[in-house]
Amino acid sequence: MRYKRRLRSRIIFSFLLFGTLLSGLFATSTLLLRDSLEDELIGSTLKQELDDYLVQLRRDPTVVEPFHTRIQGFVTRPGDPHHNVSAQIRNLEPGVHEVETAEGYFKAAVRKDDDLWAFLIYDITENQRLTRQLVWALVAAVLVFSLLSLALGLWSSSRIMRPVSDLAERLSQLGEETPSPELAKWFPDDEVGQLAAALDAYAQRVHHLIERDREFNADVSHELRTPLAVISGATELLLTQEDLPEKVRTRVLRIARAARQSTDITTALLHLVRAEQGINQDSRAHSVCEIVEKLIHLHEPLLDNKPLELKIVGEDRVSVIAPESVIAVTVGNLISNAIRYTAEGEVVCTIGSGRLLVEDTGPGIPEVELSQVMDRHYRGEGVSGKGSGLGLAIVKRLCELYGWSIHFENRKRGGLRAELKFFQAGN
Repeated sequence: MRYKRRLRSRIIFSFLLFGTLLSGLFATSTLLLRDSLEDELIGSTLKQELDDYLVQLRRDPTVVEPFHTRIQGFVTRPGDPHHNVSAQIRNLEPGVHEVETAEGYFKAAVRKDDDLWAFLIYDITENQRLTRQLVWALVAAVLVFSLLSLALGLWSSSRIMRPVSDLAERLSQLGEETPSPELAKWFPDDEVGQLAAALDAYAQRVHHLIERDREFNADVSHELRTPLAVISGATELLLTQEDLPEKVRTRVLRIARAARQSTDITTALLHLVRAEQGINQDSRAHSVCEIVEKLIHLHEPLLDNKPLELKIVGEDRVSVIAPESVIAVTVGNLISNAIRYTAEGEVVCTIGSGRLLVEDTGPGIPEVELSQVMDRHYRGEGVSGKGSGLGLAIVKRLCELYGWSIHFENRKRGGLRAELKFFQAGN
């Protein structure tokens, strides 16, 4: 699972995002409010001072222009330039303006009557410097609050996720044979406790279903062995008769092959149901070549006069420690599929280098369907004939149980190649 999708990371990110946005909005609103109040206060003050001065000047022409450290006032007449007022300020429209000059930043109040032009200039260079300091201070405050939000998110997520992590850890420690994990007793009666109780109930239902399925499969496998043994014995006795007609012999061989396959499949399915390999340190190794020879011998009379040749190429000996029935089911399905879908030519079984290759001269499989051939109940488009689509699915499960690997690919000269590796490279 990727980190960004973990619930704990979402909680941490939410705290960090909330803290950063909240502190950022607070800093932005502070700057906007300060600028707004400053503009309104300075602008209204300058305008009022200028209006008052002009009123006094008209009453008493001897009133001097206001001059302070940061405030300068100038009065002139239209068309009579005042050398102390720069052209940049003189050309401003009436009102309050913010001007940047070579000397610094200024607020300028301008009033232009028909008889008098008046200018009141306020130096705000220091204000701008303080504003920049305030901006950096607010940025630092945002970073500090973001870090505090991150720390709070880490602490809160750890507290919030601790019961969930504990529940996940207890679930990971459960075995397949556990009928009821009894998780609810370890948690308080909150949301996590309710989830644990629901998992207990679900696990108990699943355990009962699995046990019932295992018992059913074991009973079926056990009950089928006796009639299959009787059928196999009867076919062996019939085949020993020398005067048996050829057609009857072919039919008996079909019965013998079906009985052998049923016995092997029953045993293999029993191993799959129990998830047991059925081997131990004293298990005997079986020759893959000998098993392939038996399977080819059983299939040869069933070719129905198709112009098809079955070949075995033994490069070197390959022995596998596994129940013979499991090897026979796995290999037999590959050979049966090759024979079923090959109308003419040959089916070649090559044994060597810890693997089995089954190659045919059939139509092959479309490339888009190669990855699906081992899916349960999957049958390719345009495939005719009988079949449930379970053979290769069983082969896939057996390979997973015993650690084998299987791979299908189309041959360049036509046909399909199935590669069954019993041993990986280096084993």
